[in-house]
Amino acid sequence: MKPTFKQYIFEIIEGSNKNNWTSKFFHASILLLIVLNLAAFSLETVQNIWIEYQYLFSFFDIISVFIFTFEYSLRVWSCTVKPEFRHPVWGRLRFLLTPLLLIDLLAILPFYLPLFFPDLRFVRAIRLFRVFRLLKLTRYSDSLQIIFKVFFIKKEELIIAFFVWFVLLFSGSSLMYFAEHEAQSDAFPNIPAAMWWGVITLTTVGYGDVSPVTPIGKVLAGILSVLGVGILALPSGIIASGFYEELQAKRKKKRHKHAIICPHCGKLIDEHPSDKSYH
Repeated sequence: MKPTFKQYIFEIIEGSNKNNWTSKFFHASILLLIVLNLAAFSLETVQNIWIEYQYLFSFFDIISVFIFTFEYSLRVWSCTVKPEFRHPVWGRLRFLLTPLLLIDLLAILPFYLPLFFPDLRFVRAIRLFRVFRLLKLTRYSDSLQIIFKVFFIKKEELIIAFFVWFVLLFSGSSLMYFAEHEAQSDAFPNIPAAMWWGVITLTTVGYGDVSPVTPIGKVLAGILSVLGVGILALPSGIIASGFYEELQAKRKKKRHKHAIICPHCGKLIDEHPSDKSYH
């Protein structure tokens, strides 16, 4: 059956059909527009460029917001194609609260809010929200989607790893405060201030603005530095294993997509030309 106009629009903006060239062009265009917006957002902070091309930047921002708003409206209008959002009112309300739609809203909100709240200080503060246009890349980038998916799947392991890191940070900073406070009260005036040193030490950054001078403090700093290397390796290993598992799952899904099922036993038969086996 031929799809309706709403289904066709939904297919284009959601990219559900990988063979639809209109959808590919649409996604590539939006992706390019996002990158150009990020470049413009950065260049606006260069004073001489902003003074010379201020009107051009403003015009580009208006055009971008118009396109993003049009895209946002099409998504809200066509979302009823999906069964879970079929209701014309409640379905759309649920769709508006999905994470990606909230990101789309944050991408255009900085343009419209000053129209209702013209206070200059508020306008300057709200312009910072334009950086949320960076998050729109997650909709059009498979790589970013995999990153967020890995973090979501491995969230429990990552929480445990960061909890262990925080316990080490707090205990180490507290011990360093008691070891160094009398010798250099300006550098270690309290435990929260000592935690700045703890963060820099455990992450092995080592700015050198604060360092221990007592023998006990130096020994403690050495122990924490060694432990910090091991603790930081935990989330790295968790994320790496998550990436491996996700990529393996994608490869397996891709192989199954290009396979046929044996009509006799119901097992998958690889259609790859190198497969010389016969069932």
